[in-house]
Amino acid sequence: MILGEFQDDYGNHFTISNAEWFHRPKSRYHILIWNVPDQYAIAQNDSSNPGQRGRWTRIDWMSLSGMAPWEWGFCLTAYDAPSLAAAEATTPARREVPRTGCNGFPFSRMRRLGSANGG
Repeated sequence: MILGEFQDDYGNHFTISNAEWFHRPKSRYHILIWNVPDQYAIAQNDSSNPGQRGRWTRIDWMSLSGMAPWEWGFCLTAYDAPSLAAAEATTPARREVPRTGCNGFPFSRMRRLGSANGG
């Protein structure tokens, strides 16, 4: 569901593969853990990112229904953790309240690019 080319509801573009979450044009996150049952990934921030270089990120996601063209949403639950273990231990995003469950902010909604829904 979350691998491919996407645009969020803020107009940002993403390329997501098994190994990398790329927030175009400058921020790369190297994914080391995919926890699909609990819907999160743990990644190390690239050393060339504009901020939080070499730190650790936890990305929580959730499916969205009835919000076409938005298919799913994500939250950078942690983006500046000092270690992989610290990022993974971060309290999960609150999927039951997607409008405020991302540290008080909404989940970023994602739509696939290259589809009939406008890519």
